[in-house]
Amino acid sequence: MNKKILRYKLCLGIIAMEGRGFEYPADMVAGSNDRIYVPNRSRDVGIRGVRVSILNLDSEYFGSFGFYGENDGELISPRCIAESIDERLYVVDDRTNKISVFDFDGNFICRFGGPGKDGWELNGPSGICFDHENNFYIADTFNHRIRKVDSQGKFMLEFGSGGDVLSQLNLPWGITVAPDGNVFVADWGNDLVKIYSPKGEFLSFYGTCGPEGYPMKKPSSVAIDINGNTYTAEWGNECVHVADSSGNHLQTLRGEATSSQWAQEFLAANHEESDARNKSDLAPDLNIHNWEDPHTQSAHIEQYFWSPVSVKFDTACRLYVTESNRHRIQVYEMND
Repeated sequence: MNKKILRYKLCLGIIAMEGRGFEYPADMVAGSNDRIYVPNRSRDVGIRGVRVSILNLDSEYFGSFGFYGENDGELISPRCIAESIDERLYVVDDRTNKISVFDFDGNFICRFGGPGKDGWELNGPSGICFDHENNFYIADTFNHRIRKVDSQGKFMLEFGSGGDVLSQLNLPWGITVAPDGNVFVADWGNDLVKIYSPKGEFLSFYGTCGPEGYPMKKPSSVAIDINGNTYTAEWGNECVHVADSSGNHLQTLRGEATSSQWAQEFLAANHEESDARNKSDLAPDLNIHNWEDPHTQSAHIEQYFWSPVSVKFDTACRLYVTESNRHRIQVYEMND
């Protein structure tokens, strides 16, 4: 039985190759300045579409930065983003294997990294997060490891190593630090979430969710709330599973999207698009069509998540679920 601790609030975004909107958003961060930063990867890493979009929860748009290019302040394929304690935005590019640092207005500060496996070198990094001491962890995906770096840029340790042994990692993706300092890693290749101590010691794992022990499939991101509940975005199952700190199932989210404010404004100004939408079946009956595969379901039912790649909280404990294939973010809040 689902114990609904989250309720749907609203949807953010609309597909747009330039300006206001998203194109294949890969992550988000709710900044301490009450603005939301969304890195966009674009289709096939095209020249148009690559940028970091800035908005707020009321869908006010504040511009973009980090456009396509290889120079300072430019990005090729922004994969993830995090805010440091000193209010800087760290944007990880999985094509250049570099981390670019910006201020809240999108002004470039510095960047570091490069392709490889030694020193500051990375290979397809896909996740970044900060702990309470301003150290940060990087999911160095194709090097199958997590790297911990202090606030001065000095490497502290690395852990994981490639493999399918429980303490090892295989294509780690999303990463977060729990309130107690432990590190949760979405181990995409092993279909598990791994838990490590701040010293990189393997502690535990989980890989089933739901009341029937639903098998996890390709976890892409994990978030922890202030009560220790876990929220796992499963790219392979098109859902977000919620469990308590003991692993007991609390809720499964499939998506409840309504039209965002930006979408409503677009449809109001484009009557042909609005008329076509009104005639479409956006929620076909799954029983009639005998669709059992979650990818097929999500491709045909608009309100469902389609490629949930990131789950993140803001300071008000609202959960943001970034959907790459539908170019939007669904926002949930805690039930009273």
